[in-house]
Amino acid sequence: MTIPASAEGGARSPPLLHWLPGLRLLRAYDPAWLRHDIVAGLVLTTMLVPAGIAYAEASGIGGIYGLYATIVPLLAYAIFGPSRILVLGPDSALAALILAVVAPLAAGDPARAVALASAMALVSGLVCIVAGLAKLGFITELLSKPIRYGYMNGIAFTVLLSQLPKLFGFSVNADGPLRQIAGFAEAVMDGKTLPASLAVGAGTLAVILLLKRFPRLPSVLIAVLGATVVSGLLDLHERAGLAVLGPLPQGLPAPALPIIGWADLQPVLLGGVAVALVAFADTSVLSRVYAARLRTPVDPNQEMVGLGAANLAAGFFQGMPISSSSSRTPVAESAGARSQLTGVVGALAIAALLFAAPNLLKNLPSSALAAVVIAAALGLFEFRDLGRLYRIQRWEFWLSVACFAGVAVFGAIQGILIAVLIAVIEFLWDGWRPHAAVMGKVPGIGGYHDITRYPDARRVPGLVLFRWDAPLFFANAELFREKVLAAVAESPTPVRWVVVAAEPVTSVDVTSSDMLAELDEELQGRGIELCFAEMKDPVKDKLKRFGLFERFGAATFHPTVEEAVAAYQSQVSEKRPSDAGGAPIMG
Repeated sequence: MTIPASAEGGARSPPLLHWLPGLRLLRAYDPAWLRHDIVAGLVLTTMLVPAGIAYAEASGIGGIYGLYATIVPLLAYAIFGPSRILVLGPDSALAALILAVVAPLAAGDPARAVALASAMALVSGLVCIVAGLAKLGFITELLSKPIRYGYMNGIAFTVLLSQLPKLFGFSVNADGPLRQIAGFAEAVMDGKTLPASLAVGAGTLAVILLLKRFPRLPSVLIAVLGATVVSGLLDLHERAGLAVLGPLPQGLPAPALPIIGWADLQPVLLGGVAVALVAFADTSVLSRVYAARLRTPVDPNQEMVGLGAANLAAGFFQGMPISSSSSRTPVAESAGARSQLTGVVGALAIAALLFAAPNLLKNLPSSALAAVVIAAALGLFEFRDLGRLYRIQRWEFWLSVACFAGVAVFGAIQGILIAVLIAVIEFLWDGWRPHAAVMGKVPGIGGYHDITRYPDARRVPGLVLFRWDAPLFFANAELFREKVLAAVAESPTPVRWVVVAAEPVTSVDVTSSDMLAELDEELQGRGIELCFAEMKDPVKDKLKRFGLFERFGAATFHPTVEEAVAAYQSQVSEKRPSDAGGAPIMG
């Protein structure tokens, strides 16, 4: 399906509609899409209901609030979201983050848990909207694939640990994964397992995993309905003590501002920012996938605004933080969705359910909901590509393992911070210790190349061609100086010129510019001239602002390495032809 260009809002759209993609699409909505959107929305509802309830329970709040966090956010995203097919709602990837904040602060108080989760949704929404308006949609690209694998594997592991006790029919009160594992094992050994809960939960999980082989079948719906029917017919709640969902409140939530205490503010803010980071990382990847399929443009900044508006809507209507769904979006696509109206139909169908049949799912077993979350958590694990990383780039594999350990050992929120810190360190390390090379002329190959890679390369007598493969900034400035001086010291002939092949140098800062001035002074004291070749104009502009361009002189900046070599050989021939070192080596 290709969306007409007019639906994307070309130059003729009013400025306001730039921020309202849903209304922009409505102006060019094709009536032929309506039937497809309605059918897809009704099919989607069969996934939205059990998933919303299950992920809310996994987040430490009542299942009804997962439905609240589905209805209004879908309506908000239909207006502000740029993707024509993306489905938003409670998600397994966020459950561990929400639970990490809600569980210790709520202390078993359901109303307090809802307020905390809603406040996190507000924080996440505001962060996403501000970032989108500031055009910071690129920030998730700062997290490399190994780091994303690591924290998602850690989150999946944390979610799995939180749901296993519910599957077995008991609860574990322990902080941290290691204590949770020990508490779970101790409870099992003490015989606390409820046979009915384990049988229903394991059966539900088996059905979901088996039916996943058939993408067109609503595996979650079939498994959950089966568990609900069995629970109701056998009256397992009364006869076997099986925990069930119970009747849902009738009607829709009233808008309300979540009230939390000052002591809760810091963890809620921290958790909300972490949720925003994970939610947008997932949403940006998913939106790119479906934009490529539908041949529509990607607008990451508007995607942030749409995600933020959906989270704000969830926060103001007793919901929880939400994200895009990699399991529900394919359902909408395969059912024939054409536009955001699919999500609107799904939201209205859930609202109709709450008005007309709030008792329909009262016999839904809690262990079945745990099975839904466990199945989703298993889908979050990434092992296959980690094996590829281990084979081709061992250090990035261990980087991913470190991120996983950070989430698994210290918790979801702290683990996300560790992942971000590692990403910053990884970025700085690449620039802090970059590759550098002394270059020479290789027979039969054009240009100049690294003499360590080409041992037969011939160096120009009296000239050091030095290449630096990174921006120059405070963290690597001293290393640059050391490398240049080492190249001068190791030259087989007395050095007259040092030419820095500066094409890879994309930036300089004040620290590195001061270093260049000091290096130039030191080299001049030895009778050596410092020159540059292939330096980019924006870098030259910075050197002009720092006063270095005038200090060095325009003649020391050469457009190519070959011209720099020619200029050096010309100067040597004019001044001291007898010391030219034999036949000149031309580029």
